Amino acid sequence: MKNIGAKKTELTELPRIGDRISFIYFEHAKINRQDSAITFADNKGIIKVPAAMISVLMLGPGTEITHRAMELIGDTGTSIIWVGEHGVRQYANGRALSHSSRLLEKQAKLVSNTRTRLEVARKMYQMRFDNEDVSHLTMQQLRGREGARVRQIYKKESNRCDVPWSGRTYDANNFEGGNTINKALSAAHTALYGLVYSVISGLGLSPGLGFVHTGHDLSLIYDIADLYKAELTIPIAFEIAANASAEDDIGRITRLRVRDALIDGKIIKQVVKDIQYLLDIDENDQFETEIISLWDDKDQLVHHGVSYHEYN
Repeated sequence: MKNIGAKKTELTELPRIGDRISFIYFEHAKINRQDSAITFADNKGIIKVPAAMISVLMLGPGTEITHRAMELIGDTGTSIIWVGEHGVRQYANGRALSHSSRLLEKQAKLVSNTRTRLEVARKMYQMRFDNEDVSHLTMQQLRGREGARVRQIYKKESNRCDVPWSGRTYDANNFEGGNTINKALSAAHTALYGLVYSVISGLGLSPGLGFVHTGHDLSLIYDIADLYKAELTIPIAFEIAANASAEDDIGRITRLRVRDALIDGKIIKQVVKDIQYLLDIDENDQFETEIISLWDDKDQLVHHGVSYHEYN
């Protein structure tokens, strides 16, 4: 008899994004499915994790995953990213939790109009400048303020941790070619990107439609992640660099530190809340039933699944 496993999770049963585990990283493991859980097998044994409780799976070198596991991951809206060695690159994601295009359409509308796009970009910058009014600044002025702010942050963390700092330099294709602090920053930021990726995908938004960044398929990921680097990933990277030895696996150590910082789920809830604020989204719009309509140039939307032969 065919083993059909557990029934497909209904949309209304899926845990809220803010209630999920931040991310899990695996390498040199075989991933399969058992009922509604994902199993991970390596030379240390097998562990089982409910798929609907994971925000993002980071799969490193030497991982194999079955079709049944991917089916479950897609059904539960869990993001999955294949990453290179040290976990510093990402490639793919699963289906969104929301099966409605309503939020995506709103995002596209905001980013396609110069005035509304600028308004959202200003809100993003305003979140980083608590005591300043940026409501009348141009994008060029905002970039200048942001550049000065980031330089001050690097200088502050360098002094706090007694880590020499000569600038942000890295080669995405040569992780080991960077110095310790730049390797830690790259690994920390990538872990944060993965988490932000999962939230954005879970909400049904497009990772490629950014407001500050543009032209890249992860533009919105970079927009949102930049809101948290100063308080989260940059301090972690400098602390790791301050205590690192020549033999340390900086990528692994950094990834574990970021995971520990995210494990309580507070950052996930904050990302959801901030996206709602930036795009003026009502929190009740996050999860909707599956509704498919047909676009009409006069009535805007008409019912799907109805024969319209009489209009021929």
